[in-house]
Amino acid sequence: MSQPSIPVVTPDAYLTLHYRLRSPDGDEILSTFNDSPATLQMGGGQLAPQLETALLGLEEGSHTILELTPEKAFGARNSSLIQRVSLATLQENSAFGEQHVIGDLVEFSAPSGGRFAGVLHSLDADGALFDFNHPLAGKTVSFEVQIIGIL
Repeated sequence: MSQPSIPVVTPDAYLTLHYRLRSPDGDEILSTFNDSPATLQMGGGQLAPQLETALLGLEEGSHTILELTPEKAFGARNSSLIQRVSLATLQENSAFGEQHVIGDLVEFSAPSGGRFAGVLHSLDADGALFDFNHPLAGKTVSFEVQIIGIL
């Protein structure tokens, strides 16, 4: 009699899992381990595509910690994503009377109707300098995963 095979994560799997993302210095960025597990459809956009790729092939019941290099996590830093924004554009994308400080994450409206965010690096009379890289771009992150169930 053959043993039933253990399900593995595939590109179209529906799964229940716990996951934790930690920065290079060990700070917890995101975790479901203290709450209810997450349920997601692979390819559905609930996790960053790179994190979904890291799940492929993991077995149901497995608990693993993956060290993801920038290329396998949130990409390398791109200097062309550090850009000046006019004060008018900043005001258009801010609540009335909102005052920004260095380090603020500010969301902007894209011409296509989407949204994107950048971190404020400097502000002067001519405008503001924003970094539109993902905050974890260029960093190796720790991705801990416990696969609870796979359909």
